Amino acid sequence: MHIVLFEPEIPPNTGNIARLCAATATDLHLIEPLGFSLEDKYLKRAGLDYWPYVSVFVWPDWEAYIEAVGHNHRHVMASSKRGVAVHEVAYDSNDALVFGPETRGLPNDFMDKYTDHVRIPMWGKVRSLNLSTAVGIVLYQAYAATGVLNGK
Repeated sequence: MHIVLFEPEIPPNTGNIARLCAATATDLHLIEPLGFSLEDKYLKRAGLDYWPYVSVFVWPDWEAYIEAVGHNHRHVMASSKRGVAVHEVAYDSNDALVFGPETRGLPNDFMDKYTDHVRIPMWGKVRSLNLSTAVGIVLYQAYAATGVLNGK
């Protein structure tokens, strides 16, 4: 399983996601431009001392990511607006779960180009969940669906 953050903007969210990736041995791919420096104190604080345990890859753009490793994965695009409910997706252990920037989500051309979409059902009065919360929900659901959590 892989987490791909397309142009993340908020350092603590990325730090929390990095910590999640360290806890689950999940590769983290960051697609530039980033809204912060990887040396940002808020990013480091959110990940605490777990950064040495994160397999993090930084790509200059989506095309570089796809060319290097992206063609090896099915890309499941996360959206607050469209897609199959998170618990109804047929995940594969080699999926790349793709999340967009906090303020605008994934570009429409991504959503149109890739056919696999996932959403987290919400019935309260909010537009969306915090990015790090959403990544955690989708990642753990994907691991549960692929049997990774059995025996953990």
